Amino acid sequence: MIERLVIMGATGDLTGRYLLPGLAALRARGYLGDGFELIAASREDWDDDRFRTHAAAWLEEEAADVDAGARTFVLRSSHYRRLDLGDAATVAACVAGDGPVAAYLALPPSVFPLAVRALHSAGLPTGSRVVLEKPFGEDLASAIELNRLLASVMSEGEIFRVDHFLAMTTVQTLLGTRLANRVLEPIWNGAHIDEVEIVWEESLALEGRAGYYDGVGALKDMVQNHLLQILCLVAMEPPITLGERDLRDRKLDVLRSIRPFDEVRVRSATRRARYLAGRLGDRQVPAYVDESGVDPAHGTETFAEVVFELEGWRWADTAFRVRTGKAMARDRKEVVVHFRQVPHLPSGDALPPSNRLRFGLEAQELSLELTGVGPGVGVSLVPLVLQAQLEEPELPAYGRLLLNVLSGDTTLSIRGDEAEESWRVVTPILDGWEAGHVPMEEYPAGSDGPVGQ
Repeated sequence: MIERLVIMGATGDLTGRYLLPGLAALRARGYLGDGFELIAASREDWDDDRFRTHAAAWLEEEAADVDAGARTFVLRSSHYRRLDLGDAATVAACVAGDGPVAAYLALPPSVFPLAVRALHSAGLPTGSRVVLEKPFGEDLASAIELNRLLASVMSEGEIFRVDHFLAMTTVQTLLGTRLANRVLEPIWNGAHIDEVEIVWEESLALEGRAGYYDGVGALKDMVQNHLLQILCLVAMEPPITLGERDLRDRKLDVLRSIRPFDEVRVRSATRRARYLAGRLGDRQVPAYVDESGVDPAHGTETFAEVVFELEGWRWADTAFRVRTGKAMARDRKEVVVHFRQVPHLPSGDALPPSNRLRFGLEAQELSLELTGVGPGVGVSLVPLVLQAQLEEPELPAYGRLLLNVLSGDTTLSIRGDEAEESWRVVTPILDGWEAGHVPMEEYPAGSDGPVGQ
């Protein structure tokens, strides 16, 4: 277990909103010993006290439900170092000390190569690890180049390409339900499942993130990484074990099985849109192109929908519909499995809607919609809702990720070939959109998205 964590970019929102609360949760659950040390590094000319004041405010806001002693421990274990990636001495000062470190790059992806080279030049102690947040590269070419750089300075087992969706308890529930229940496996295939929806729709608009989002868009921000990872967990063959090699091999198989997109399929199986002015709750929201920091010339989408098809026996004729959007009427974050209709009803009635199995991705909720007697004398879908009853507070996603990093468990990180394959899947879509093969639709903020979806 590594006991020294270096966060590069420690004054940013990622650290305040997620990493510091994750560390506090780990301490509260007994995973961090008294010897743990946090080295917070950033370009601001701060000292320990200034950082601790900053961190205390974040912990008060984002981890108020965590034991106060655990929050105090995180503050007391913190030491601040000024960081300049172009100054080897400041980088060396961050990693200096006894034993290995885990270096978390809470930095813009564009500077990952510079940070990796700086860490290598500084002389990372033996057994150290490097953690990279998504996106892994800005396109296929940069992802390949980043992987080459990483492979030249450390082993794959020391590289953590983290995607916090994989550490969400709800996603773990989806995986466990799928793999540990014999009643599902015989019908988990295209003969019984017509369509799978993977949806992450948010009522949040841009919320001041133009500096990042306007150069990325919905397809890169959500589909290329988070939602493709969920697709892999839904569609993969059962792995022999849940060890990192078996699980990652099976996810890679799914990515490789996705039917390639040519121009015809890009036109017919993808959509993009961006929001217009509208109301979200009690506030008026400007159109995306009028948001502060947005360059309309970028043509950035805030809504993306892609229908994937998988080649192989298990998923023949099953559609995987992946959809994400911002400034929507409501938050909808779920996986919905649509089973095929029964071929005949003895009553002679019209066939009812197909059965559906829903996995909540934000709330711990599982529902099965079965055909039964509804209002009147007809048949309709009757939902059976299961709400998870947890004996103790669940570990937050970033707490689980940090625990895996510190303990050396790469199961929930993305392997290099997997990251590249995800880019190969979406690159033809990105190229087709840039070429104008798919029109940019529009939808009012606070609506259900573009018409006809």
